[in-house]
Amino acid sequence: MAGLRHIPRPAFIPFSWLFGLVVLIRNWLFDRQILKSVRFKIPVISVGNITVGGTGKTPHVEYLLQLLRDDLKLAVLSRGYKRKTRHFILASKKHSVSDVGDEPMQIKLKFPEVHVAVDRSRVKGIETLIKRIRKLDAIILDDAFQHRYVKPGLSILLTDYNRPVFNDFLMPAGNLREPCKNLKRADIIIVTKCPAHLSPQQRAGFTARLNPSPNQEVYFTKYTYGSPLPVFPDKHGKPKEIPYKQLHKSGTRVMLVTGIANPGPFKRFIQEIVPVSEEIAFPDHHNYNRQDLLRIKSRFKNLAAREKYIMVTEKDAVRIRESFIADTNFRKVFYYIPVEVKFMAKGEKPFIKRMNKFIKKSRIEN
Repeated sequence: MAGLRHIPRPAFIPFSWLFGLVVLIRNWLFDRQILKSVRFKIPVISVGNITVGGTGKTPHVEYLLQLLRDDLKLAVLSRGYKRKTRHFILASKKHSVSDVGDEPMQIKLKFPEVHVAVDRSRVKGIETLIKRIRKLDAIILDDAFQHRYVKPGLSILLTDYNRPVFNDFLMPAGNLREPCKNLKRADIIIVTKCPAHLSPQQRAGFTARLNPSPNQEVYFTKYTYGSPLPVFPDKHGKPKEIPYKQLHKSGTRVMLVTGIANPGPFKRFIQEIVPVSEEIAFPDHHNYNRQDLLRIKSRFKNLAAREKYIMVTEKDAVRIRESFIADTNFRKVFYYIPVEVKFMAKGEKPFIKRMNKFIKKSRIEN
């Protein structure tokens, strides 16, 4: 996949040149400190990308929370993409996706002890978090590589193995938010969504094409999937998962419903277990309305199978859960598959060491 080339949209190439000029001028202004970047005393970790579409930011943010939450009082700050509010919000269980966005809501529900906030201004958001939360140890910025008004203490950049940035083009002809050479601003590059069996030669070839600086570290990660869990769990007990061996049974079929940027890896995983007989793909961050649910229900009803389920991603589950579905039996067929990040090629130990070193150094300096 590393050699995959993206086909540019020729009609948009002149607009990509114009877009590239704007990006060049903006970064030049920051590099010359004409536009100011603020560095905070508190450790700030940025997780971002230079590509439009999913590179796995939320699972990697969740990995960091899992790694650091036992020893540190953490906060996550996001802009809250597609939320209907505009001001700073410190998320709680009383908030909805429309208040804070689907990804912040997913993180808050999974990590209730972590402070999750949204603000259009990362600088003001960090300042507000520091004022409101006593003894806050660190802040993770979600999708903040382009938001240069904050100078993070550690910048982690993600790039999808299946959509190599070195073969892509600037928007709108391609999918890049800025030129590939700007990867150099990151401290750590993580190549995400890698195939399960990636040879040392493939890793070396991909790394060479990225052309990292000597001080940059490059890691490779893949997804691991948990057993399907109900989108609408029984309120009186623990969510009951479906063992994958149950899906292997003859006559079982699934319908796939997604509203994410790149459903490919998710679909491939499902197809290895059970036939995908129906599929509906909505745009990324899609908010499911009544018509969508009626369409899903109609397609699902026509699916002839002894046993059948609707499988969605974890991010879709957060949005679907807030939809009004009166039909109890229909609610019961919705399942989501939790996803986790796993480092490849024995990369986890050096990555953890790097993170601990950063936190320790930040505490000493501040």
